[in-house]
Order: sequence, then structure tokens, then C-alpha cells
Amino acid sequence: MRALIVLLALCSALCSALSAMAAERCTARVATDLVELGEVRLAYQSIGRASDPALLLVMGLGGQLIHWPDEVVERLCQQGFRVIRFDNRDVGLSSWRAEAPSSNLAYEVLRYRLGLGATAPYSLRDMARDSLGLMDALGVQQVHVLGASMGGMIAQHMADLAPERVQSLTLIMTSSGAQGLPAPDERLLRLLARREAASREQALAQQADLLAALGSPAVTDDRELLMRQARQAYERAFNPEGVQRQLLAILAEPSRVELLNRLRVPTLVVHGTADPLLPVMHGVHVAAHIKGSELKLIPGLAHRFQEAFKEPLLAAVLPHLQAQRQDERWVRL
Repeated sequence: MRALIVLLALCSALCSALSAMAAERCTARVATDLVELGEVRLAYQSIGRASDPALLLVMGLGGQLIHWPDEVVERLCQQGFRVIRFDNRDVGLSSWRAEAPSSNLAYEVLRYRLGLGATAPYSLRDMARDSLGLMDALGVQQVHVLGASMGGMIAQHMADLAPERVQSLTLIMTSSGAQGLPAPDERLLRLLARREAASREQALAQQADLLAALGSPAVTDDRELLMRQARQAYERAFNPEGVQRQLLAILAEPSRVELLNRLRVPTLVVHGTADPLLPVMHGVHVAAHIKGSELKLIPGLAHRFQEAFKEPLLAAVLPHLQAQRQDERWVRL
């Protein structure tokens, strides 16, 4: 009995030590570095040990790396991943194109709805090459990729461009881009297109309105919290023209159904049942066209990482990532 007590005490001490070590190495409060990739400069953060399997987080339309919640990033790192988050081109601290968008956004939206395609200064495939270039610069040969919304579209292209490098895909609140899928809520489209603001205060109010509209009807948002989130993003970087260019890249994208049909990467598709921007059938459609993929629907989840859905999202994502760990050194903390 005494030996058992000693053993339990040692196990407890070891677990505590491992937890402390993981917490120390997995802090999201790390420096933001820059890497030059030809004409594009990307700002990124790397959290965790360089020797751990890499997990790249690819953010959606207009989102900055800070929009990946720190506590989620740290949880992923504590499971034994090197978590890399970055600003896509045209947002945050990454490089911006100098010129304003030459296309009329309302006109391009109309062309998109008519199935005529839009014109854009760059494509989602170009943005996928940015992501792979970042991996090259960091010396990462193979990577797990988790993309949200537009980031999920970019992740699809990454897996198509370099299937030997992408070990797994996790696609959250994203789409195949196929014609005939349910359209976004009209109010949301108007808010996305409303990018001109006469003052800082108006810009913050517009962003808070957009965040509220992207949220779940099951959750009552605190307006001050939304304003604080809008203020944080504004003060780090404010580039509405860049968001328009990213939106044009989405609108110019043809259906990715053929691309999805040829993917053979282990894939998890996660979608919310209350998504107003990409209604739930978008996620169902993505999963239906990736052979062997798994689909998880989260009741009430909309198109934002809201606190109420943090644990359901982690509960959906972590088992998939665990299953794809090739070295089987899964750390349970």
C-alpha cells in the first residue's frame, strides 16, 4: 500500500511538472515576426517547440492572427503541437497592396450572383501559396492545417497544391464555392460591403455591428465586448481596401468541387447550424465531396469564435488532430 501511495504521488508530481512545462512553452504572448516571400511579406507567430508537429491556423476574410483566441491557441499547443498563426496578405501586419481595388464591389457581387465570375487582383490559390511559402521559410516540411471560413478555402487549395505536405485538414465554417448553395443573409452582405467610415468611431461601430450579425442567435453579445474586440483589431491594423480585395478573391473563385473530389487528405469538416454567412449546407457539401472526410455539426454555432462555443469547437477538433498525430506522443493535460 505504501508503494502504491508513493507511486501515485510521483505520478501526480510528474503530471504537475508536465502541465507547468506545457503552460510555459505554450504561452500565446510571443513576438510577431516577419518573413519575406517575394512580393509578399507575412507577419506570423510560432507558439510551442519547433520540434513538435506543426499546426497552421489560416484565418478568414479580414481576420488577423489575433482573431484566433489565445486560450484556444494555447490549448492546441498544450496537446503537443507547434501552433503557427499569421496574417494573410492585405490584413494585419502583413503586406498590403498599394492601390485601392479597381473593381466595383457591388458590380462584382452582382456578377457573382449571376454566375459570371468576378475579377480580383489575386486568387485564393495565390494565398495558399503564401501559406506554403511561410512553411518553407520556417523549415516545416509537413503540416496539419486548420482553416476557418476563407481560411478553410485557402486550406483546400493548400492540400491540392501540396498533398504530400498537408498531413490533415480541419475545415471550419467554410464552403466549396459551388453554385446553388444557400446564399448569405442579405443584411450580412450589406455590412460586409460597408467599408467606408468617416471616423474611427464610425469604423469601430461598423465592425461591432458586423461581429454581432455574425454571432449566434442563441448568444446575447455584450456591446462593450464587441467594441473592445473591434478596437483591438483597429489599433493593430485597419485596411478596409485589403478586406475588399480578399472578398474579390472569394467572389472570383470558381467552384472547388472538382478540387475537393481529388483530395485524399484526412479531413474534418466542422460547421454550425446557425451560420448566417455560409449556411450549414455549405459544410455538408464540402464533406460530401472529400472522400473519407468526417462531418461534425455544432448546434447554434454561427460564424464567429464566441466564448459559448469554445469548448464544443475544441471537443470537435481535438480528437481529429489526435488521430492524425503520426508520432503518437499525445499529451493529455
